[in-house]
Order: sequence, then C-alpha cells, then structure tokens
Amino acid sequence: MSVAIALDPLDLAALLCSRVCHDLISPTGAIVNGLEVLEEEGSDAETKTFALDLIKRSAKTASARLQFCRLAFGAAGAIAAKVELGDAQAMALAFIEADKIKLAWNLPRGLLPKNRVKLLLNLLIIANQTIPRGGTLAVDPVGEGEGMGFRIATSGPNARIPQAVPALLQGTSENGSVDAHAIQPFYAGLLARACGLEVTLKAEGDAIVIATR
Repeated sequence: MSVAIALDPLDLAALLCSRVCHDLISPTGAIVNGLEVLEEEGSDAETKTFALDLIKRSAKTASARLQFCRLAFGAAGAIAAKVELGDAQAMALAFIEADKIKLAWNLPRGLLPKNRVKLLLNLLIIANQTIPRGGTLAVDPVGEGEGMGFRIATSGPNARIPQAVPALLQGTSENGSVDAHAIQPFYAGLLARACGLEVTLKAEGDAIVIATR
C-alpha cells in the first residue's frame, strides 16, 4: 500500500541538490582524470591527445547538464517568468540526445509559464529512464497556448516503466519516504500539481507514454 510522502521544504531542497550533484559527478570526475593524465611525466602524444579529448567531451557534458538542471530544478529567472520552448528544446537536445537516444521535439515555439517548462524537462528525465538501452523519444503538445500539456512517447529495447515512479508522481511511496534517487519523479509530481495537471505513465503497445491531463 502506498503512503503519502510528507517532506520538509529543507529536506526537499537538500535532496534536489544531491540529485544535481549526482548528475555532475561523472563528467567532472572525468575532467579531473584527464588533467591528471596531462600532468603525468612521460605521457606520449597519443595519451595526451586522448586526455584532451576526454576533457573536452566531459566539459561539454557537464555544461549541458548544468544548463538543463538550472531550469529543470532551479529558479532560472523570476518566479512568474515565462520560458521560450525553443530554449528548452536546445537544453533537452544537449542533455538527452546521444548516440543511443534520438529525440523528436514536435512542440511549437512560443512562451510557456516556467513551471510548465520545468515539468516538461522533468518528464523528459523520466522518459529517458524508460529506455535504458536507448531508442526514440518523441514529444508532442496536448492542447495549445499557455495551458499546453505534453505527451512523451518512448520506444526501444526493453522499454519499461520504472517500478516506483508512478507512485512517486502521485506523491506516495511504499513507506512514505523518499531519497535522493527518488526525489526527481516526486518533484515532477509536485510541479504537475502546481500547474493543475495530472501525469499518467502507461504502456501502449511497444511504447511507454507519459502524458499530462
């Protein structure tokens, strides 16, 4: 049986910070490793070239994740600000699209209230988790104007719904608690309710569909 999660605002902030740090540990650690290789005496030209390439790729990844997380989890401007969907698209492409995942962004350009864009980016994180071995991810609008919602469909090998996520989106868990690993879908649910929306997550044939209504 699921139990409603009661979370102190300070704990919510701390868990979100932990989540962001987790996303940045890997690329920043790779940068440090690359710099250490460059500083080693006796490194040949091939090794130094590899280290420089590692640093460049990791710095690009870290920058993309920082920009994405700044909007998905942070303030990124005034509380009541609106965000251009074209900017959100650029952040999403840099953050999500890789050799094994292709993102089809079918949303029109235009301004949306910031919390709706934050919700969209958080739903993209969840959608990404449904295709651990890669595949396709398509984002389509539901409705139009400032009340626009979203439909995100993913497909790929072993596409599946992460077990705890549907409950976390509803603000519940098995024991009424949440940790840094689970805070992101819980936060997505908070954003949805702040926007007056409900999020559904279900399988439709070979696809996993996340939609707002």
